Amino acid sequence: MGNSKGVIPFYDDINEFFASTPFPDRTDDPNLFCFRVDKGRDVKKFYKPPFRRSFYFMALMSGVGESRIVYDNMKEMRMNSSLVFQAPGLLSSFYNTEHAYGYLIYFKLPCFSFFKPDFEKQFPFFDVQQTHFFELSQEKYDEFSLAFEDIFAAYTNADDKQHTVAALKILAILYQLRGFAQLTQQRERITKPESVLLKQFLQLVNDNYVERRTVNEYADMLSITPKYLSEYIKIATGQNALFHIHQRIVAEAKSLILYTDLDITEICYQLNFSDPANFNKFFKKNAGATPLEYRNQYTR
Repeated sequence: MGNSKGVIPFYDDINEFFASTPFPDRTDDPNLFCFRVDKGRDVKKFYKPPFRRSFYFMALMSGVGESRIVYDNMKEMRMNSSLVFQAPGLLSSFYNTEHAYGYLIYFKLPCFSFFKPDFEKQFPFFDVQQTHFFELSQEKYDEFSLAFEDIFAAYTNADDKQHTVAALKILAILYQLRGFAQLTQQRERITKPESVLLKQFLQLVNDNYVERRTVNEYADMLSITPKYLSEYIKIATGQNALFHIHQRIVAEAKSLILYTDLDITEICYQLNFSDPANFNKFFKKNAGATPLEYRNQYTR
């Protein structure tokens, strides 16, 4: 993992990633970790700054209404229950509270050595460009939690270090969830076609804001013209596309300023600014105060 100044951490090892969180749990399998966060578990609030990992991630979580898990930067969305899929390499950060509970599964493809599907083709919700999440009703959460609990039990009770039974059960639930994801996306396109492009744009910004900061780059990713994207986002939100890109950067900068001990220069380079002066100017323009003023204002 890179730990040099200003470099976003990259975790190749699952246990190394967990060592960077307050959770004491670890796995004995380098390719698979099934983890349950129980209700009332004694885990304090914590913020995990931006990072990347080399392994797949899926989660079924509830009680996340105030967790501000940053899979999407639409701040008004406070989903209580959700299903999340993330491919390797995507940028993430999260702020967690003691109220969240559910199941987290981390895996590398060698855990499916007995069966090697074309993973991104079979399960397109593991998108190399963006995280996919689905809001769930309590009824749907309860339904899926039975399958996730079955996976967790198989993982916990495994008598082999490869956790073959748990891996098989993960594949089974992925095929089940593929149908659910496809149906949900079809319904969204039919009932809320105007929101699909907005959601795609905001998710892409969330997963790429450190390296990609122009409207042209996101228009290319969405296979539309910059003019169309700009006009569409302006009509849908009242703000232009560049505003949303800048707000995502500012939101992460605020979290880094308030919840870490990094100095302003380190934060500047972690967020891919060329120099502190440029970062200070950008932050003050969008937040109304310099980074240091903002830190002093909220941490006194």
